[in-house]
Amino acid sequence: MKKGYLKDYFLYSLMGLCMGVVLARVGFADYDELHHMFIFADTRMFFSFAGGTLLAMVVFLAFYKKFPRQKKLLQPGTVPGSVMFGFGWAICGACPSIVFVQLGQGKLPALMTLLGIFIGVAIYRRIHARYFQWDVGSCST
Repeated sequence: MKKGYLKDYFLYSLMGLCMGVVLARVGFADYDELHHMFIFADTRMFFSFAGGTLLAMVVFLAFYKKFPRQKKLLQPGTVPGSVMFGFGWAICGACPSIVFVQLGQGKLPALMTLLGIFIGVAIYRRIHARYFQWDVGSCST
């Protein structure tokens, strides 16, 4: 292990822990809360999510000049992948980071979601390698 990695891993772990605490406190790790957001029964979660998205957009715009940009705005799989991600999130009540928050809270059904994520990634890699083979840009398969 190279020098400095341990410090980086500690910092990333601390940031992840803070994110998990915030997500749990806001309610993003609760399936019922997310369900109410998706059916617009409770706008609190919707506006929390929209506020987080707006904050992320402001931060990205602030650092826009400091990071290299990709030549392509959209990869061929961006739109169908986004739709599949959204459906998966609505069905299981968790995006990949939320699964770990749910596991930290002791919600054992999150193990099935985590298993589904691993299976989905494995299936995607096989299908992509066999049929699509497009340039994935900054992502790797």
